[in-house]
Amino acid sequence: MSSRIEILNDGGFRSDGRLPSELRSLAFDLSPQAGADGSAMVSHGLTQVLVSVFGPREAKSRAQTMHNRAALNVEVSVAPFSTSDRRRRGRGDKRVQEIVAMIKSTFEPVVQTALYPRSQIDIFVHVLQQDGGVLQASINATTLALTAAGVPLLDLVCAITAGVHSTSPDSPLLDLTTLEENDCPSVTVAVMPRSGKLTLVSLETRVHVDVFKGILEVVGEAGKVLSLEMKRAVLARTKMLKDAMGAGLRTAEFAEDAGGDE
Repeated sequence: MSSRIEILNDGGFRSDGRLPSELRSLAFDLSPQAGADGSAMVSHGLTQVLVSVFGPREAKSRAQTMHNRAALNVEVSVAPFSTSDRRRRGRGDKRVQEIVAMIKSTFEPVVQTALYPRSQIDIFVHVLQQDGGVLQASINATTLALTAAGVPLLDLVCAITAGVHSTSPDSPLLDLTTLEENDCPSVTVAVMPRSGKLTLVSLETRVHVDVFKGILEVVGEAGKVLSLEMKRAVLARTKMLKDAMGAGLRTAEFAEDAGGDE
């Protein structure tokens, strides 16, 4: 008798009740963090990542200075309480270093670093909760944090993880949980929806080329959905800032008028 949890049941539903092509609940919070030029908290289901961006600002050392563009620096930290095993992952952890390298390689072609020579842009990624899709959440949160900081991008970058279950190889599973990542061959893809260009393809295991083509098609459609949700979050944040600035101007005008009446 097996106690293994069923990933995909006979009705075509996953263990959490979603259909194969269904994303988990999304939440985007662009509230400012103390001292950061831009920040964003992104939740994909139970996975939650906070990203803070500082810069563009003057490079701190000559070693970091690039005369023709800005240097992109990425740091990733994983909270010990983010998973049930309480494993502490430091900066030297292999998986953390892999995430750092993938985030950096994803955004270096997208951020218009040539506009900021001899400067640096620092990206701090904090993984607060983990239930699969940590890389995708980190990339999506980085996109929003850079946008909130006013850093020019060629396009939004939308990342999604997809996997293939042995019982349904023609229906890729989108937005995997930890349970599904441990059971299914998976790939994380970062796409620029406007152009359709890919900025990252990260394969965790081997996938047949025909299956991979199907994954890319599904991921491309999911990227468009993510892009719309991210744009809504950015527009809502922009509107809130505009309203706040308007209220500030009205308060200043009222104070001037009050002073003039004395």
